Amino acid sequence: MNLRVRDLRISYGNAQVVKGVDFEAAAGEVVALTGPSGAGKSAIALALLGLLPRDARASGEIHVAGTPVHGLDDRAWSRLRGSRIALVMQDPLAALTPVRGVGSQLAEAVRVHAGRAGARERAARLLEMVGIPADRYRAYPAELSGGMRQRVLIAMAVAHRPAVVVADEPTASLDPDVRERTMDLLCGLCREAGSALLLISHDPGLVARRADRVLALREGVLGDPAPVQHSGLRLRVRPTGNPVLSVSGLGCVLDGRKVLDGASLEVGAGEIVGLSGASGAGKTTLLREVLRLGPPQAGRIVVYGRDTRTLQPAARRALRARMQPVFQDPRAALDPVMTVGQSLAEPLRVHGRPADGRAAELLARVGLPADLAGRRPGALSGGQRQRVAIARALALDPGLLLLDEPVSALDARAKAEIVDLLSELRTALDLACLLVSHDEDVLTTLADRTLLLRNGKIQ
Repeated sequence: MNLRVRDLRISYGNAQVVKGVDFEAAAGEVVALTGPSGAGKSAIALALLGLLPRDARASGEIHVAGTPVHGLDDRAWSRLRGSRIALVMQDPLAALTPVRGVGSQLAEAVRVHAGRAGARERAARLLEMVGIPADRYRAYPAELSGGMRQRVLIAMAVAHRPAVVVADEPTASLDPDVRERTMDLLCGLCREAGSALLLISHDPGLVARRADRVLALREGVLGDPAPVQHSGLRLRVRPTGNPVLSVSGLGCVLDGRKVLDGASLEVGAGEIVGLSGASGAGKTTLLREVLRLGPPQAGRIVVYGRDTRTLQPAARRALRARMQPVFQDPRAALDPVMTVGQSLAEPLRVHGRPADGRAAELLARVGLPADLAGRRPGALSGGQRQRVAIARALALDPGLLLLDEPVSALDARAKAEIVDLLSELRTALDLACLLVSHDEDVLTTLADRTLLLRNGKIQ
Protein backbone atom coordinates (compact mmCIF):
# COMPACT_ATOMS: atom_id res chain seq x y z
CA MET A 1 0.00 0.00 0.00
CA ASN A 2 1.57 3.29 -1.10
CA LEU A 3 -0.23 5.42 1.52
CA ARG A 4 -1.78 4.35 4.82
CA VAL A 5 -3.26 6.82 7.35
CA ARG A 6 -4.51 5.69 10.76
CA ASP A 7 -6.35 7.75 13.41
CA LEU A 8 -5.02 11.09 12.10
CA ARG A 9 -6.00 13.98 14.37
CA ILE A 10 -5.03 17.63 13.78
CA SER A 11 -5.67 20.61 16.06
CA TYR A 12 -5.07 24.34 15.79
CA GLY A 13 -5.04 25.71 19.31
CA ASN A 14 -8.13 24.35 21.05
CA ALA A 15 -9.94 23.59 17.79
CA GLN A 16 -9.67 20.03 16.48
CA VAL A 17 -10.09 20.17 12.69
CA VAL A 18 -9.37 16.51 11.86
CA LYS A 19 -10.85 13.91 14.20
CA GLY A 20 -9.47 10.42 13.76
CA VAL A 21 -9.28 9.86 9.98
CA ASP A 22 -8.34 6.50 8.42
CA PHE A 23 -7.76 5.81 4.71
CA GLU A 24 -5.43 4.10 2.23
CA ALA A 25 -4.31 4.54 -1.38
CA ALA A 26 -2.72 1.85 -3.51
CA ALA A 27 -0.22 2.13 -6.37
CA GLY A 28 -1.81 3.76 -9.42
CA GLU A 29 -5.06 4.47 -7.55
CA VAL A 30 -6.81 7.85 -7.62
CA VAL A 31 -8.47 8.56 -4.27
CA ALA A 32 -10.49 11.77 -4.05
CA LEU A 33 -10.93 13.70 -0.81
CA THR A 34 -13.94 16.01 -0.92
CA GLY A 35 -15.81 18.18 1.57
CA PRO A 36 -16.89 21.76 2.28
CA SER A 37 -14.51 24.62 3.02
CA GLY A 38 -13.13 24.23 6.54
CA ALA A 39 -13.67 20.47 6.67
CA GLY A 40 -9.94 19.81 7.13
CA LYS A 41 -8.91 18.68 3.62
CA SER A 42 -5.88 20.95 3.27
CA ALA A 43 -4.84 20.22 6.88
CA ILE A 44 -4.64 16.53 5.95
CA ALA A 45 -2.58 17.36 2.86
CA LEU A 46 -0.13 19.41 4.93
CA ALA A 47 0.16 16.66 7.52
CA LEU A 48 0.96 14.07 4.84
CA LEU A 49 3.87 16.24 3.69
CA GLY A 50 5.10 17.32 7.12
CA LEU A 51 4.18 20.93 6.41
CA LEU A 52 1.74 21.72 9.20
CA PRO A 53 2.42 25.11 10.85
CA ARG A 54 4.22 25.12 14.18
CA ASP A 55 1.08 26.01 16.12
CA ALA A 56 -0.69 22.88 14.83
CA ARG A 57 -0.66 19.55 16.66
CA ALA A 58 -1.00 16.20 14.91
CA SER A 59 -1.24 12.62 16.14
CA GLY A 60 -1.81 9.25 14.51
CA GLU A 61 0.11 7.22 11.96
CA ILE A 62 1.11 7.98 8.36
CA HIS A 63 2.97 5.39 6.26
CA VAL A 64 4.37 6.17 2.80
CA ALA A 65 5.37 3.06 0.83
CA GLY A 66 5.50 1.15 4.12
CA THR A 67 7.72 3.70 5.87
CA PRO A 68 6.34 5.54 8.93
CA VAL A 69 6.71 9.28 8.41
CA HIS A 70 4.85 10.68 11.43
CA GLY A 71 7.22 12.38 13.85
CA LEU A 72 10.10 12.86 11.38
CA ASP A 73 12.39 15.88 11.80
CA ASP A 74 12.85 18.55 9.12
CA ARG A 75 15.98 16.95 7.64
CA ALA A 76 14.28 13.59 7.19
CA TRP A 77 11.23 15.23 5.64
CA SER A 78 13.45 17.10 3.19
CA ARG A 79 14.78 13.79 1.91
CA LEU A 80 11.26 12.41 1.44
CA ARG A 81 9.47 15.39 -0.10
CA GLY A 82 9.74 15.24 -3.85
CA SER A 83 11.28 11.76 -3.88
CA ARG A 84 8.72 9.56 -2.06
CA ILE A 85 5.79 11.96 -1.65
CA ALA A 86 5.12 15.04 -3.79
CA LEU A 87 2.67 17.92 -3.88
CA VAL A 88 0.83 19.61 -6.75
CA MET A 89 -0.35 22.93 -5.38
CA GLN A 90 -3.44 24.83 -6.40
CA ASP A 91 -1.75 28.08 -7.41
CA PRO A 92 1.37 27.65 -9.56
CA LEU A 93 2.13 31.38 -9.44
CA ALA A 94 2.59 31.06 -5.68
CA ALA A 95 4.54 27.80 -5.98
CA LEU A 96 6.96 28.90 -8.71
CA THR A 97 9.68 31.52 -8.26
CA PRO A 98 8.73 34.48 -10.49
CA VAL A 99 12.29 35.57 -11.29
CA ARG A 100 13.62 32.26 -12.64
CA GLY A 101 12.80 30.32 -15.79
CA VAL A 102 10.56 27.31 -15.33
CA GLY A 103 13.16 24.99 -16.85
CA SER A 104 15.82 25.93 -14.32
CA GLN A 105 13.35 25.51 -11.47
CA LEU A 106 12.47 22.04 -12.71
CA ALA A 107 16.15 21.18 -13.10
CA GLU A 108 16.71 22.23 -9.49
CA ALA A 109 13.93 19.88 -8.37
CA VAL A 110 15.69 17.08 -10.25
CA ARG A 111 19.12 17.89 -8.75
CA VAL A 112 17.88 17.89 -5.16
CA HIS A 113 17.29 14.14 -5.21
CA ALA A 114 19.25 12.90 -8.24
CA GLY A 115 22.40 15.04 -8.38
CA ARG A 116 23.62 17.53 -10.98
CA ALA A 117 24.55 15.11 -13.77
CA GLY A 118 22.02 15.33 -16.58
CA ALA A 119 19.59 17.46 -14.54
CA ARG A 120 19.03 20.00 -17.32
CA GLU A 121 18.39 17.33 -19.94
CA ARG A 122 16.03 15.49 -17.59
CA ALA A 123 14.14 18.75 -16.90
CA ALA A 124 13.75 19.39 -20.64
CA ARG A 125 12.37 15.87 -21.16
CA LEU A 126 9.93 16.34 -18.28
CA LEU A 127 8.63 19.56 -19.80
CA GLU A 128 8.10 17.83 -23.13
CA MET A 129 6.40 14.93 -21.33
CA VAL A 130 3.77 17.34 -19.94
CA GLY A 131 3.28 19.02 -23.30
CA ILE A 132 5.41 22.17 -22.92
CA PRO A 133 7.61 22.91 -25.97
CA ALA A 134 11.37 22.96 -25.52
CA ASP A 135 11.54 26.63 -26.53
CA ARG A 136 9.64 27.55 -23.32
CA TYR A 137 12.43 26.18 -21.08
CA ARG A 138 13.70 29.68 -20.26
CA ALA A 139 10.25 31.25 -19.97
CA TYR A 140 9.31 32.88 -16.66
CA PRO A 141 6.11 31.68 -14.93
CA ALA A 142 4.27 34.91 -15.74
CA GLU A 143 4.93 34.31 -19.45
CA LEU A 144 3.02 31.01 -19.43
CA SER A 145 -0.71 30.41 -19.29
CA GLY A 146 -2.32 29.04 -16.14
CA GLY A 147 -2.61 25.59 -17.67
CA MET A 148 1.07 25.52 -18.69
CA ARG A 149 2.18 26.66 -15.23
CA GLN A 150 0.17 23.86 -13.66
CA ARG A 151 1.83 21.39 -16.04
CA VAL A 152 5.22 22.57 -14.75
CA LEU A 153 4.12 21.72 -11.20
CA ILE A 154 2.93 18.31 -12.37
CA ALA A 155 6.32 17.70 -14.01
CA MET A 156 8.04 18.56 -10.71
CA ALA A 157 5.74 16.25 -8.78
CA VAL A 158 6.34 13.18 -10.96
CA ALA A 159 10.03 13.84 -11.65
CA HIS A 160 11.20 11.11 -9.21
CA ARG A 161 8.23 8.75 -9.62
CA PRO A 162 7.11 9.17 -5.99
CA ALA A 163 4.97 6.62 -4.16
CA VAL A 164 2.36 9.28 -3.37
CA VAL A 165 1.27 12.48 -5.14
CA VAL A 166 -1.00 14.86 -3.22
CA ALA A 167 -2.90 17.24 -5.50
CA ASP A 168 -4.68 20.04 -3.62
CA GLU A 169 -7.33 21.54 -5.95
CA PRO A 170 -4.86 21.26 -8.87
CA THR A 171 -7.24 22.55 -11.56
CA ALA A 172 -9.51 24.95 -9.63
CA SER A 173 -8.10 28.02 -11.40
CA LEU A 174 -8.36 26.66 -14.94
CA ASP A 175 -11.11 26.98 -17.52
CA PRO A 176 -13.14 23.79 -18.17
CA ASP A 177 -11.31 22.57 -21.30
CA VAL A 178 -7.85 23.07 -19.81
CA ARG A 179 -9.04 21.54 -16.53
CA GLU A 180 -10.04 18.29 -18.24
CA ARG A 181 -6.78 18.00 -20.19
CA THR A 182 -4.70 18.76 -17.10
CA MET A 183 -6.50 16.16 -15.02
CA ASP A 184 -6.09 13.56 -17.78
CA LEU A 185 -2.37 14.29 -17.79
CA LEU A 186 -1.97 14.14 -13.99
CA CYS A 187 -3.96 10.91 -13.55
CA GLY A 188 -2.26 9.26 -16.52
CA LEU A 189 1.26 10.09 -15.33
CA CYS A 190 0.53 8.87 -11.79
CA ARG A 191 -0.92 5.59 -13.02
CA GLU A 192 2.02 5.10 -15.39
CA ALA A 193 4.51 5.72 -12.57
CA GLY A 194 2.60 3.57 -10.06
CA SER A 195 2.03 6.58 -7.81
CA ALA A 196 -1.02 6.78 -5.56
CA LEU A 197 -2.83 10.07 -6.24
CA LEU A 198 -4.73 11.78 -3.41
CA LEU A 199 -6.92 14.28 -5.24
CA ILE A 200 -8.39 17.03 -3.05
CA SER A 201 -11.24 18.67 -4.89
CA HIS A 202 -14.63 20.30 -4.46
CA ASP A 203 -15.61 19.64 -8.09
CA PRO A 204 -18.08 16.68 -7.99
CA GLY A 205 -18.02 16.19 -11.75
CA LEU A 206 -14.24 16.03 -11.90
CA VAL A 207 -14.16 13.59 -8.97
CA ALA A 208 -16.84 11.35 -10.46
CA ARG A 209 -14.95 11.09 -13.77
CA ARG A 210 -11.48 10.47 -12.35
CA ALA A 211 -11.48 8.90 -8.88
CA ASP A 212 -11.39 5.18 -8.14
CA ARG A 213 -12.73 5.96 -4.64
CA VAL A 214 -14.22 9.07 -3.02
CA LEU A 215 -13.70 10.05 0.63
CA ALA A 216 -16.09 12.69 1.95
CA LEU A 217 -14.73 14.79 4.82
CA ARG A 218 -17.11 16.87 6.92
CA GLU A 219 -16.18 18.65 10.16
CA GLY A 220 -13.01 16.58 10.38
CA VAL A 221 -14.71 13.19 10.03
CA LEU A 222 -15.01 10.89 7.01
CA GLY A 223 -18.58 10.05 6.05
CA ASP A 224 -21.07 10.04 3.18
CA PRO A 225 -20.81 12.80 0.55
CA ALA A 226 -22.94 15.85 1.35
CA PRO A 227 -25.33 17.33 -1.22
CA VAL A 228 -23.99 20.28 -3.23
CA GLN A 229 -25.51 23.63 -2.33
CA HIS A 230 -26.05 26.28 -4.98
CA SER A 231 -26.84 29.92 -4.61
CA GLY A 232 -30.32 30.79 -5.83
CA LEU A 233 -29.50 34.50 -6.06
CA ARG A 234 -30.19 36.35 -9.30
CA LEU A 235 -29.46 40.02 -9.75
CA ARG A 236 -31.41 42.53 -11.74
CA VAL A 237 -29.48 44.23 -14.52
CA ARG A 238 -28.43 47.66 -13.39
CA PRO A 239 -27.92 50.60 -15.74
CA THR A 240 -24.34 51.59 -16.37
CA GLY A 241 -23.28 54.63 -14.38
CA ASN A 242 -20.51 57.05 -15.25
CA PRO A 243 -17.40 55.02 -16.17
CA VAL A 244 -14.97 54.46 -13.30
CA LEU A 245 -12.71 52.40 -15.57
CA SER A 246 -12.20 52.83 -19.31
CA VAL A 247 -9.75 50.70 -21.31
CA SER A 248 -9.33 51.46 -25.00
CA GLY A 249 -7.05 49.86 -27.60
CA LEU A 250 -4.95 48.13 -24.91
CA GLY A 251 -1.98 46.27 -26.33
CA CYS A 252 0.61 44.16 -24.50
CA VAL A 253 3.47 41.96 -25.76
CA LEU A 254 5.08 39.46 -23.36
CA ASP A 255 8.10 37.36 -24.32
CA GLY A 256 7.55 38.22 -27.97
CA ARG A 257 3.91 37.08 -27.88
CA LYS A 258 1.05 39.52 -28.42
CA VAL A 259 -1.21 38.89 -25.41
CA LEU A 260 -3.51 41.90 -25.76
CA ASP A 261 -4.26 43.42 -29.15
CA GLY A 262 -6.54 46.46 -28.97
CA ALA A 263 -8.70 45.32 -26.03
CA SER A 264 -11.36 47.84 -24.97
CA LEU A 265 -13.96 47.86 -22.18
CA GLU A 266 -15.73 50.13 -19.70
CA VAL A 267 -17.02 49.58 -16.16
CA GLY A 268 -19.66 51.98 -14.92
CA ALA A 269 -20.22 53.12 -11.35
CA GLY A 270 -22.06 50.40 -9.42
CA GLU A 271 -21.77 47.94 -12.31
CA ILE A 272 -20.31 44.42 -12.33
CA VAL A 273 -18.74 43.56 -15.68
CA GLY A 274 -17.70 39.95 -16.23
CA LEU A 275 -14.65 39.04 -18.31
CA SER A 276 -14.31 35.48 -19.58
CA GLY A 277 -12.01 33.67 -21.99
CA ALA A 278 -9.85 30.60 -22.33
CA SER A 279 -6.75 30.02 -20.21
CA GLY A 280 -3.95 32.18 -21.60
CA ALA A 281 -6.35 34.59 -23.33
CA GLY A 282 -4.90 37.54 -21.41
CA LYS A 283 -7.56 38.14 -18.72
CA THR A 284 -5.10 38.39 -15.84
CA THR A 285 -2.69 40.42 -17.98
CA LEU A 286 -5.45 42.97 -18.56
CA LEU A 287 -6.09 43.22 -14.81
CA ARG A 288 -2.38 43.67 -14.13
CA GLU A 289 -2.12 46.46 -16.68
CA VAL A 290 -4.99 48.26 -14.95
CA LEU A 291 -3.58 47.67 -11.46
CA ARG A 292 -0.15 48.95 -12.49
CA LEU A 293 -1.61 52.40 -13.13
CA GLY A 294 1.27 53.16 -15.45
CA PRO A 295 1.55 53.93 -19.16
CA PRO A 296 0.50 50.81 -21.14
CA GLN A 297 2.58 49.52 -24.04
CA ALA A 298 -0.23 50.57 -26.35
CA GLY A 299 -3.66 52.09 -25.86
CA ARG A 300 -5.16 54.02 -22.99
CA ILE A 301 -6.39 53.29 -19.44
CA VAL A 302 -8.51 55.85 -17.62
CA VAL A 303 -9.44 55.34 -13.95
CA TYR A 304 -11.90 57.79 -12.36
CA GLY A 305 -11.24 60.18 -15.21
CA ARG A 306 -7.43 60.09 -14.81
CA ASP A 307 -5.32 58.90 -17.75
CA THR A 308 -2.63 56.54 -16.40
CA ARG A 309 -0.16 57.76 -19.04
CA THR A 310 0.12 61.13 -17.29
CA LEU A 311 -0.24 60.23 -13.60
CA GLN A 312 2.14 61.76 -11.09
CA PRO A 313 3.22 59.61 -8.08
CA ALA A 314 0.83 61.32 -5.63
CA ALA A 315 -2.13 60.85 -7.97
CA ARG A 316 -1.18 57.23 -8.61
CA ARG A 317 -1.06 56.57 -4.86
CA ALA A 318 -4.50 58.14 -4.37
CA LEU A 319 -6.00 56.08 -7.20
CA ARG A 320 -4.58 52.86 -5.77
CA ALA A 321 -6.64 53.44 -2.64
CA ARG A 322 -9.82 53.75 -4.73
CA MET A 323 -9.15 50.60 -6.79
CA GLN A 324 -8.43 47.32 -4.97
CA PRO A 325 -7.78 43.75 -6.17
CA VAL A 326 -9.16 40.46 -4.84
CA PHE A 327 -7.04 37.55 -6.04
CA GLN A 328 -7.87 33.94 -6.69
CA ASP A 329 -5.82 32.40 -3.88
CA PRO A 330 -6.09 34.19 -0.53
CA ARG A 331 -3.43 31.93 0.94
CA ALA A 332 -0.91 33.57 -1.40
CA ALA A 333 -2.43 37.05 -1.03
CA LEU A 334 -2.28 37.14 2.79
CA ASP A 335 1.03 37.20 4.67
CA PRO A 336 1.19 33.86 6.55
CA VAL A 337 3.11 35.31 9.52
CA MET A 338 0.73 38.21 10.12
CA THR A 339 -2.50 37.84 12.05
CA VAL A 340 -5.77 38.65 10.34
CA GLY A 341 -5.98 41.87 12.33
CA GLN A 342 -2.50 42.93 11.24
CA SER A 343 -3.30 42.17 7.58
CA LEU A 344 -6.43 44.30 7.77
CA ALA A 345 -4.61 47.18 9.43
CA GLU A 346 -1.65 47.21 7.01
CA PRO A 347 -3.28 49.08 4.07
CA LEU A 348 -4.72 51.63 6.49
CA ARG A 349 -1.33 52.37 8.00
CA VAL A 350 0.35 52.50 4.57
CA HIS A 351 -2.11 55.21 3.50
CA GLY A 352 -1.92 57.08 6.82
CA ARG A 353 -5.43 56.23 8.00
CA PRO A 354 -6.45 55.24 11.55
CA ALA A 355 -6.56 51.48 12.09
CA ASP A 356 -7.80 51.19 15.68
CA GLY A 357 -11.05 49.27 15.87
CA ARG A 358 -11.30 48.78 12.11
CA ALA A 359 -10.46 45.05 12.13
CA ALA A 360 -13.65 44.09 13.95
CA GLU A 361 -15.69 46.41 11.73
CA LEU A 362 -14.22 44.99 8.52
CA LEU A 363 -14.65 41.39 9.68
CA ALA A 364 -18.27 42.05 10.54
CA ARG A 365 -18.80 43.53 7.08
CA VAL A 366 -17.79 40.23 5.47
CA GLY A 367 -19.67 38.07 7.98
CA LEU A 368 -16.78 36.92 10.20
CA PRO A 369 -16.52 37.07 14.02
CA ALA A 370 -14.17 39.59 15.60
CA ASP A 371 -12.14 36.91 17.39
CA LEU A 372 -10.64 35.80 14.06
CA ALA A 373 -8.48 38.94 14.16
CA GLY A 374 -5.97 37.13 16.35
CA ARG A 375 -5.57 34.12 14.06
CA ARG A 376 -3.18 33.62 11.18
CA PRO A 377 -4.38 32.71 7.66
CA GLY A 378 -3.19 29.10 7.98
CA ALA A 379 -5.70 28.50 10.77
CA LEU A 380 -8.67 29.57 8.61
CA SER A 381 -10.68 27.71 5.98
CA GLY A 382 -10.44 28.71 2.32
CA GLY A 383 -13.77 30.51 2.47
CA GLN A 384 -12.77 32.40 5.61
CA ARG A 385 -9.46 33.43 4.04
CA GLN A 386 -11.21 34.79 0.98
CA ARG A 387 -13.59 36.78 3.19
CA VAL A 388 -10.54 38.24 4.96
CA ALA A 389 -9.00 39.12 1.57
CA ILE A 390 -12.23 40.88 0.59
CA ALA A 391 -12.31 42.71 3.93
CA ARG A 392 -8.72 43.86 3.34
CA ALA A 393 -9.68 45.13 -0.12
CA LEU A 394 -12.53 47.12 1.46
CA ALA A 395 -10.35 48.69 4.17
CA LEU A 396 -9.66 51.84 2.11
CA ASP A 397 -13.30 52.27 1.02
CA PRO A 398 -12.64 51.73 -2.70
CA GLY A 399 -15.23 52.28 -5.41
CA LEU A 400 -13.77 49.70 -7.83
CA LEU A 401 -12.79 46.06 -7.19
CA LEU A 402 -10.77 43.99 -9.65
CA LEU A 403 -11.71 40.37 -8.98
CA ASP A 404 -9.49 37.64 -10.47
CA GLU A 405 -11.30 34.28 -10.19
CA PRO A 406 -12.34 35.10 -6.58
CA VAL A 407 -14.27 31.86 -5.97
CA SER A 408 -12.56 29.29 -8.22
CA ALA A 409 -10.52 27.87 -5.32
CA LEU A 410 -13.56 27.25 -3.09
CA ASP A 411 -15.95 24.36 -2.65
CA ALA A 412 -19.55 24.72 -3.83
CA ARG A 413 -20.96 25.91 -0.51
CA ALA A 414 -18.20 28.45 0.17
CA LYS A 415 -18.43 29.62 -3.45
CA ALA A 416 -22.16 30.29 -3.10
CA GLU A 417 -21.57 32.17 0.16
CA ILE A 418 -18.86 34.40 -1.35
CA VAL A 419 -21.02 35.09 -4.41
CA ASP A 420 -23.86 36.16 -2.10
CA LEU A 421 -21.44 38.30 -0.08
CA LEU A 422 -20.13 40.07 -3.19
CA SER A 423 -23.69 40.77 -4.28
CA GLU A 424 -24.58 42.23 -0.90
CA LEU A 425 -21.43 44.38 -0.78
CA ARG A 426 -22.03 45.64 -4.31
CA THR A 427 -25.50 46.82 -3.31
CA ALA A 428 -24.57 48.19 0.13
CA LEU A 429 -21.41 50.03 -0.99
CA ASP A 430 -22.36 50.79 -4.61
CA LEU A 431 -19.20 49.03 -5.80
CA ALA A 432 -18.10 48.74 -9.40
CA CYS A 433 -16.37 45.44 -10.21
CA LEU A 434 -14.43 43.94 -13.10
CA LEU A 435 -14.89 40.20 -12.51
CA VAL A 436 -12.59 37.73 -14.28
CA SER A 437 -14.03 34.22 -14.20
CA HIS A 438 -14.44 31.11 -16.31
CA ASP A 439 -17.40 29.94 -14.20
CA GLU A 440 -20.58 30.59 -16.20
CA ASP A 441 -22.79 30.23 -13.11
CA VAL A 442 -20.81 32.89 -11.24
CA LEU A 443 -20.92 35.25 -14.22
CA THR A 444 -24.64 34.69 -14.73
CA THR A 445 -25.35 35.34 -11.06
CA LEU A 446 -23.12 38.36 -10.48
CA ALA A 447 -22.39 40.17 -13.73
CA ASP A 448 -24.67 42.76 -15.33
CA ARG A 449 -22.98 41.91 -18.63
CA THR A 450 -20.15 39.59 -19.65
CA LEU A 451 -17.39 40.26 -22.19
CA LEU A 452 -15.30 37.63 -23.96
CA LEU A 453 -11.55 38.07 -24.42
CA ARG A 454 -10.28 36.17 -27.45
CA ASN A 455 -7.17 36.67 -29.58
CA GLY A 456 -6.28 39.71 -27.49
CA LYS A 457 -9.54 41.53 -28.25
CA ILE A 458 -12.80 42.03 -26.36
CA GLN A 459 -15.74 40.47 -28.20
